[in-house]
Amino acid sequence: MPPLSDAEKLRRKLKRRVLRTLQHYDLVAPGDRIMVCLSGGKDSYTLFDLLHDVRRTSPFPFELVGVHLDQQQPGYDGRPLVGWLEAYGQPFEILSRDTYSIVLELTKPGGTYCAPCSRLRRGVLYDAAERLGCNKLALGHHRDDALETTLMNMFFAGKLQAMPATYRTDCGRFEVIRPLIEIAEADIVAHAEHVGYPILPCNLCGSQSGLQRNAMADLLGTIERDIPNVREVMLAALKNVRASHLLDRGLVDRLGEGAVDAGPDVGCGGGQPTGEPLVTITG
Repeated sequence: MPPLSDAEKLRRKLKRRVLRTLQHYDLVAPGDRIMVCLSGGKDSYTLFDLLHDVRRTSPFPFELVGVHLDQQQPGYDGRPLVGWLEAYGQPFEILSRDTYSIVLELTKPGGTYCAPCSRLRRGVLYDAAERLGCNKLALGHHRDDALETTLMNMFFAGKLQAMPATYRTDCGRFEVIRPLIEIAEADIVAHAEHVGYPILPCNLCGSQSGLQRNAMADLLGTIERDIPNVREVMLAALKNVRASHLLDRGLVDRLGEGAVDAGPDVGCGGGQPTGEPLVTITG
């Protein structure tokens, strides 16, 4: 048997991690009909491709349908995505709604498009999911999205909040899942280059500079130079919360004193961590 290529090794790595995430958070169940939201970017291509890999070998049946929303941005050309989906041979649908002009009207001078764009897009996609008989929506957010969101909320919103692997929509109609939430963006970039997905540019987001998310990505890159595995350690931290050592008294009240694990008694040591360090600072 010939040795695996780097591309094949990476794909297997990504599939293993997606499987682990699906199982750990119970993201897929027998009989699910999942709408995979396709933006035309590297993340959503990878999500659609890997979920179909998982479906083919799954011990139970579930369905996938890809949905792409053409928001009628100037210069938009979705033909590369449509061609790829047709060649892929799995169910998909292309929606077309003029949310672009509405976003421009709603955005104040100097503001960012993200909030109104996301809100309008969600409304269109939720209606499509209901019409298509889907009970879940799959989004392509990855590990680095979760870390950047955590930092944005800390620095700009004054709250500790990341991205959950799954949540119920406010309307209660759907469950939203993020199967790539533990996958590194760098691995997705490398995989997308190996496969050659026809990436569609987002002219709406790309027209704005200095976004908070870009600043957080730059900050992570700076920290990573001294702490090479900082992103994996931060991901581990999001899965290892000690509520009793935070300052949100309301959280303790909501959970109850007995439900909050205070962790090991650090005595007079000033709260210094014990055991082997997860990282070693270099440089």
